[in-house]
Amino acid sequence: MYNIDMAENKNIANNDVVIELKSVNKSFGTHKALNNINLKVRKGEVVVIIGPSGSGKSTLCRTINRLETIDSGEILISGHPLPEGGKELAKHRAEVGMVFQQFNLFAHKTILENVTLGPTAVLKRPKKEAEEEALKLLDRVGVKEQAAKHPAQLSGGQQQRVAIARALAMHPKAILFDEPTSALDPEMINEVLDVMAKLANDGMTMVVVTHEMGFARRVADRVVFMADGEILESAAPDEFFENPKTDRAKDFLSKVLSH
Repeated sequence: MYNIDMAENKNIANNDVVIELKSVNKSFGTHKALNNINLKVRKGEVVVIIGPSGSGKSTLCRTINRLETIDSGEILISGHPLPEGGKELAKHRAEVGMVFQQFNLFAHKTILENVTLGPTAVLKRPKKEAEEEALKLLDRVGVKEQAAKHPAQLSGGQQQRVAIARALAMHPKAILFDEPTSALDPEMINEVLDVMAKLANDGMTMVVVTHEMGFARRVADRVVFMADGEILESAAPDEFFENPKTDRAKDFLSKVLSH
């Protein structure tokens, strides 16, 4: 089991909302992927989104970084509307990191180059300064010794830890994790969850879409349950797992917790 040493009383600022979705709707053709989504994520909060496949979890995550546009509603980052495009959108994406299912590292660049690309190209940091910080971050996620290698030379778990370091290098206000362990072999999952748990303990604002119920229960400040494009429940982990309110959540938990 991955190691978690969570702080008992995380200092979550009640009034400091980093991410807010107001009445957000999104359809793909006739399929309603998101139906009137309202969600607030506060500074230092870890919100874990769970639910059956096709429930809209990943779509919700991708709209926050504008990888998917919305049909109606509003998304605010630190109180400011999500930019439509251009430099403002690039700035927003620097402030809200994203860790994907498939790592999305540049195959032709070294691990160190993957982590320094954003800080030097987008944030215009000096190369030497960016490299020094990148090495510290790679050390933090346990892959500093791989800095000179290329992604193909690393395991999936190592690549995903590099992707986390790359997101951290942009000094984001929050990090979105879209099923970060679903492409990994079972023995690699815990090493990535361990890094994520440590980030949570350090106070990083996180939105995590995952099928890992143990992680959700032990690391989340709040569990959000989605089905059919809607948020059906939002509660503290113990409350949700021990006393789900809706039949849909009860059915979901009976299936995923019985194995």
